[in-house]
Amino acid sequence: MNFLLLAIQSAVCVLVVWSVKRAGVINFRDFDMNDAKAWWPISTLLVAVIYTGSKALQFLSIPVYTIFKNLTIILIAYGEVFMFNGNVTGLTLVSFALMVGSSIIAAWADISAAFTNPPDLDPTTGLEVVAGPISTIGGLNAGYVWMAANCLASAAYVLFMRKRIKVTGFKDWDSMFYNNLLSIPVLVVASLVIEDWGTESLSRNFPESNRFLLLFAIAFSGAAAVFIGYSTAWCVRVCGSTTYSMVGALNKLPVAASGILFFGDKASFGNVSAIGVGGVAGIVYAVAKTNQAKVDAANKARAAGGRA
Repeated sequence: MNFLLLAIQSAVCVLVVWSVKRAGVINFRDFDMNDAKAWWPISTLLVAVIYTGSKALQFLSIPVYTIFKNLTIILIAYGEVFMFNGNVTGLTLVSFALMVGSSIIAAWADISAAFTNPPDLDPTTGLEVVAGPISTIGGLNAGYVWMAANCLASAAYVLFMRKRIKVTGFKDWDSMFYNNLLSIPVLVVASLVIEDWGTESLSRNFPESNRFLLLFAIAFSGAAAVFIGYSTAWCVRVCGSTTYSMVGALNKLPVAASGILFFGDKASFGNVSAIGVGGVAGIVYAVAKTNQAKVDAANKARAAGGRA
């Protein structure tokens, strides 16, 4: 019951930031209906990102999912060109290509297995009999359809969040508060419509043997998500949508490296090469952004000199 889980986490987030505000530690806007109407599409897009992502993962392996997820960076970059007069340089495109290449290297074993060992299908239902890296329904890979929807929803979510931040003048705590508050009714309705609320399902999702510990873990993760929501809003507002997405791709590299160094994951030429290529992609992107910042500063200086 993913939607129910996320609804509880969002409610905990709202409760935590409201309590901290009441204590005078932070400050953000009081609830306003006009602000809520302006931010409502963003919360709805967030739920769409979550749902389409979970559906895509039912049919695609995680490495293949990651390849397509990283392609979203390119959508966002060109979205910024049209919506915010952004600029995509050749060096920036090289960094995108390296990041996608890193994902392909990491997923190469799964991709090869998918083509050399296609999944067995039940002739009656068209469903996969033996699970493989890529599942198929009726000869059409539904995972790619859900993945395309996820990429579009992810790009729209990040781009329109930045747009709304500019329009509403939201600060980071404002964005975090409204994002979680307005997502609660959407998540609850989605849970009631899509998920099984029967006694058996509730018992399976919240087993009596560890129910208290599970609810505590959900509440704790919701409280920890406060920092994720705040840092997301800060990064999108200050650094832009493309940089936020690039960081989202880069943060998988230290996770993968820590798995090899500390948790006994097997080091292979593929995963080590993928981490290395991804690291180079991050360096190239940083250089591209630095060069672009210098060009922008020079253009502003020339414009200021012309006005003088």
